[in-house]
Amino acid sequence: MVFPITEVLDHENSAEWILRHFHPKGLKCPSCQRGVEQSRKFRRTQISELEVRRCKHCGTIYNLYTGTIFQGSQWTPMQVVLLMRGICKGETSREIAAELELNYKTVLTMRHRVQANAELEQPTSALPDIHSETDEMFQNSGEKRRTAPRSRRPASKTSQQTTRTRDI
Repeated sequence: MVFPITEVLDHENSAEWILRHFHPKGLKCPSCQRGVEQSRKFRRTQISELEVRRCKHCGTIYNLYTGTIFQGSQWTPMQVVLLMRGICKGETSREIAAELELNYKTVLTMRHRVQANAELEQPTSALPDIHSETDEMFQNSGEKRRTAPRSRRPASKTSQQTTRTRDI
């Protein structure tokens, strides 16, 4: 997935990106599945500055994060997009946390949610090709490191003396 950083630096573009990727069929009421046009603006959240909507038909309250792994969080849309960008680029949780000025454990928990959600979407059928390529990063995966070779030099005199005194 391509993440053009210049398109996601402001609130509106980030919210639009989230809508496009997390709600491809459009934002709808989670209860009755009616579109945004059949709802009204209810309020705006203080921290994440998300527009909260209330369905005119059933009265359910929802926002951009409803039905996603970010539901109930107070992340700004820019933080969500940059978290997704960092995960897809393979950045560490510490780097992402520092970049977003968030707690490491918060970022790690959200990363685990993203990865668990992605794992659910993996196909269960085998690849159609006879041959497949794997990433070089996993070349030695699961192998144990060989033990370090023993030094051929004799032990120092001080260590030999302490050994002798212990034997006495």
